Amino acid sequence: MDSQELQAWLRLMLSPGVGNETARKLLAAFGSAQAVFEQSSATLRQLGSDKLARALQTEPAALRAQLQTTLDWLQAGDDRQVVTLGDTAYPPELLDIEDPPLMLYMLGALVNPAQRATKTLAIKLAIVGSRNPTPQGEANARQFARAFASAGLCIVSGLALGIDGAAHDGALLGGGTTIAVVGTGLDRVYPKKNLPLAHRIARQGMIISEFALGTPPLMANFPRRNRIISGLSRGTLVVEAALQSGSLITARLAAEQGREVFAIPGSIHSPLSRGCHALIKQGAKLVEVAQDVLQELNLPVPAAAAGADDDDTDAQQPDAPLLAALGFDAVSLDALQARCGLDTARLQAMLLELELDGQVTRLPGGLFQRMATG
Repeated sequence: MDSQELQAWLRLMLSPGVGNETARKLLAAFGSAQAVFEQSSATLRQLGSDKLARALQTEPAALRAQLQTTLDWLQAGDDRQVVTLGDTAYPPELLDIEDPPLMLYMLGALVNPAQRATKTLAIKLAIVGSRNPTPQGEANARQFARAFASAGLCIVSGLALGIDGAAHDGALLGGGTTIAVVGTGLDRVYPKKNLPLAHRIARQGMIISEFALGTPPLMANFPRRNRIISGLSRGTLVVEAALQSGSLITARLAAEQGREVFAIPGSIHSPLSRGCHALIKQGAKLVEVAQDVLQELNLPVPAAAAGADDDDTDAQQPDAPLLAALGFDAVSLDALQARCGLDTARLQAMLLELELDGQVTRLPGGLFQRMATG
């Protein structure tokens, strides 16, 4: 895309009162962003109001600065690109959704044409969930993403704290690719805590945004980017989510877009399981192992993705009675002591040993929870 074409697209995006729907109508009528600004006032009024015609014929005050910022960003490396609706590099999956973004800013290894040719054809799976997950939920996201990446899937998520970050990390650990769809301009990383993760994603996958460079983390932008997460993906897996959760928005959008929806169940006592349980009640596929998703997508199941916890192996461990007493729900020290009959000092020592071994996690409020590691 040359600078004149980029300027026309930026002007279209910056013109007051021109949203995605109006912009698509203008593009359909005139064929290109540049052609829109070559029309007379009378012609533009035929497609909209006098106000719209005046807006399109007045150069936005921020246009020149935004154009220079974008050109500088593009020239900073060959791992970045801006694509527009209709470009050959535009993700074909997004052409099928109701409100495809007009422009996408892309950063990362998959921007390279050679990488894209071999890797972006991979089936994409979204993994989303709570920003404040339980330790088990975060471990599930990482383990499932790693298994899916090992099976050749590209993991899509939103670079948020919690489940999103764990999903990206698991995909990278599995040697696969991952795409982060963010709600800011690509010259910013939000949350800042995920800056190292963003660098890793850029080296092995791609970060995408529909928002112009310099766009801060505005709350309204994060639910909006969810349609891109679900739209890129063959299906969406929700790991943990409360009933009022942005992850459920992503799942709803996935269903509306004709994509598969999957959910991992959890404890009936956990608020972070209720969103997943609600999805399952509404028809989402219940997921216990990676194999459940791969089979639903008609994909081959590698041996590493088909396994489940081996209860026979657990039964042979010295701590098996304590693990059995713990169950998989959070439990207080007093309740656990009543179940297993151990004295306090011995019980605390055993719990510490299991915690150091990664089999038990300590939760707020003096609670303990067994971790499923299988």
